[in-house]
Amino acid sequence: MKPSRILLLVAIALVILAVCCNRDHGDTQKESSVIIFRGADGRTLTKDELRGLTGTFSYEMVGKSNVPADAKSLHQEARLAGQSGDYKKAITLLEQASKLAPQWPYPVYDMAFTYLLMKDSEKARTYYRKTVDLSPRGFFTAITAIDTLDREKRGDLPAGTYSAYLSLEWTDDPEKRAAIVHQLVKRVPGFAPGWKELAALSANDAESLLAIERGLAENPDGETNGILQVNKALIRERKGDREGAVRLLGELALDPASTYATEHLAKFHFGKHTSDPVSKRRSRGTLIGETSPFHQLTPVLANKRRKVVRTPDCNIRIFGCKI
Repeated sequence: MKPSRILLLVAIALVILAVCCNRDHGDTQKESSVIIFRGADGRTLTKDELRGLTGTFSYEMVGKSNVPADAKSLHQEARLAGQSGDYKKAITLLEQASKLAPQWPYPVYDMAFTYLLMKDSEKARTYYRKTVDLSPRGFFTAITAIDTLDREKRGDLPAGTYSAYLSLEWTDDPEKRAAIVHQLVKRVPGFAPGWKELAALSANDAESLLAIERGLAENPDGETNGILQVNKALIRERKGDREGAVRLLGELALDPASTYATEHLAKFHFGKHTSDPVSKRRSRGTLIGETSPFHQLTPVLANKRRKVVRTPDCNIRIFGCKI
């Protein structure tokens, strides 16, 4: 066979291979961009947006890009100072870290919590507000904190409501925790996060739904509202209203007002309930609450019948101290 003919055949083969590869790539792109949900406002959710979700959102990463090493080091030193009870030193180090990384919400958030430990609720409010300004879609419990402290200042909630709520974080005994939650909703019925905690403690879906609906009726902050709504969707699915559950999760996933954690959780559960029937079966009996980032999605047995999976959307025990 002549060399020219061999070269022609090779060229044809390469063209065919390229066409096939492009076709496969095009099919993959087409599959990834498939719209699987369209919201009432026209926003869309694609299959590709649900890939790689774990059900865990790490607030530590928000604003962390391009943070100088010195700022990270100062932040860590501040945490150690706080753990030893030297709050003034912690504040000084956190201020230095924040100056080096002014767009990083973490040291600002930790300053707010440190002032709360120092019983200075006014400065705590100031720095929780700054945290939300830096990260409007949430940073651990900053949204719940500023909403609660503002309402305390206005007299809408009793002074010390947020401190009482924080005490749940270091209460590991289930009976003591349940007692605190029941006292909280009894004494401060207008405090939505209390009802969210009660929903997590409830023995069945019917009781949980009652607590969720009560929490939603009490003008919840954005973070609490998102957690309540996601749980409401999961209960709907378990009761057989799959269409209603998927619609609610889809709207939460697309709502620009949703916090980072709410969007992530809504997308995660939307994917589970629209694609993999095995995952759907495994998710039965699961309720989402909140815990510190150190636990990450650690399953906690609420009782013999149900599991409570707690979402890392708060950082209460940063210094391991009680208020």
